[in-house]
Amino acid sequence: MSVLIIGGDKINTIKNILDSFGKFSVTHWDTRKKSSACKKEIPQDSDFVLMITDFINHNAMYKYKNEAKKKNIPLICTKRSASSVHCELCKFLKMNKCEG
Repeated sequence: MSVLIIGGDKINTIKNILDSFGKFSVTHWDTRKKSSACKKEIPQDSDFVLMITDFINHNAMYKYKNEAKKKNIPLICTKRSASSVHCELCKFLKMNKCEG
């Protein structure tokens, strides 16, 4: 599966969580630079977008939320904490239990 992670600076913990769910091809955009944050387009081959809401500016959040909807790509919004990411992935991947 291919996942686009938008937001966050260091995503090693998130990559480790994704690895616990299976094999993922990860692309990461940190969106820190205001000039380039909203100029990229979500790749059509993305299986889902994981948006880290506490490390993304509002304009980028709005743009990518709408773009994912238009392209019919699932969007997961979560905080950067490992437990939040894990629980949201459990919900998305339809896992029966969520262990933090």
